[in-house]
Amino acid sequence: MSTALHSTIALLQSSSLTSLVQQEIERAILVGEYPPGAKLNEAVLAEKLGVSRGPVREAFRMLDEAGLVRTEKNRGVFVRTIPISEALEIFDLRAAMDEWVGKRLAASISDAHFKEIKAMVAEMEKAVKAQDAQQYHVLNLKFHDRMVEMSGNRKLTETYRKLIKELSLFRRQNLADSKLMRTFLEEHKQIVKAIGSGDGQAAAQAMHDHVMQSRQRTIDNDRRQQLESQAATQPSSPGSESSESGE
Repeated sequence: MSTALHSTIALLQSSSLTSLVQQEIERAILVGEYPPGAKLNEAVLAEKLGVSRGPVREAFRMLDEAGLVRTEKNRGVFVRTIPISEALEIFDLRAAMDEWVGKRLAASISDAHFKEIKAMVAEMEKAVKAQDAQQYHVLNLKFHDRMVEMSGNRKLTETYRKLIKELSLFRRQNLADSKLMRTFLEEHKQIVKAIGSGDGQAAAQAMHDHVMQSRQRTIDNDRRQQLESQAATQPSSPGSESSESGE
C-alpha cells in the first residue's frame, strides 16, 4: 500500500473521529450537560470520550465556528453565553425564515409529509399531558426542523440549524412551564391547520406569529429573572419585618 494511500486513510479516520467527538460535545451542550459559561476541559473530555486530545482540540475549533463555544487565549474554551440582544436578533431572522417556510409548505407539502407533522403534534400533545418538558423540547425542535427541511431549500435549512443551536443556549427555560407547553401546542395545531388548508398567507402568518410570540415570552422571562435577581440581592428594609408581623 502506498504512503499516499496510508495518509489518505489516516486523514479520513481522523476526520471521522473528530466529527464524532464534535457531535457528542455539541449534543451535551444542547441538552444542558454543559451550561452557558461552563469551561470545557480538553484533557477531561478526551479521557471521557476515550480519544486523544487532538480530536477534542479540533472539535473545539469546529464548535467555535458554529457559535456554540468561545475560545479565550490562555484561559481555555467555554460554552457561549448568548446575550438577550443576540437571541432577539435570531428570533427576528427565524420569523422571516419560518414565514417563507409556511407559505412554501401550504403550496407544496405532500400527503406523507403532512401526516408526519400531524403525527409529531399528536406526540407533543402526549408529552404535554404527561407534563414531560424534556420530551416536549425534543419534539418541538424536531417539528420545526422537519418543516424547514420539507421546504426543500438546503441553504436555508443549514442556516436555520445553526441559528437554532445558538438559540438553544438561551431559551430552554421557555419550555419548563407546563402552561406554556400547552400554549405552544395550540400554536402548533394552528400552524398545521393552516398548512393543511393550502392557505399560504394564513400558514405564513401562523408561523411568523408563533416565533414572535416566543420572542416576547423570552423578553418576559428575562425581565422576570432580572427582577428576581434584584430582589434576592436587595437587603430587606428595617420596617419590613414589623410590617409583615403586624398583618
